[in-house]
Amino acid sequence: MPFRQFVQNDTSFGPEDLEIMTAAFDEALRRLGLKDRTDKVTELVATTIIAFARYGGRNPRTLCDGALASLNQRAASH
Repeated sequence: MPFRQFVQNDTSFGPEDLEIMTAAFDEALRRLGLKDRTDKVTELVATTIIAFARYGGRNPRTLCDGALASLNQRAASH
């Protein structure tokens, strides 16, 4: 599933924002070794990146690292 599908009805992000978030999403999936874009973890990565972007994150590396850190924190708490 392409990243844009997660924000298709959200008009709060411009084309440049979407490009940055897509780069972060693709890198996070690559680092996690996720190839199945229908995996629930994929959706969690996307929604986490979107949440960080809503708070002003516009650096793809920061968004990716933040999403991965959030997933690690969730895994550690379970």
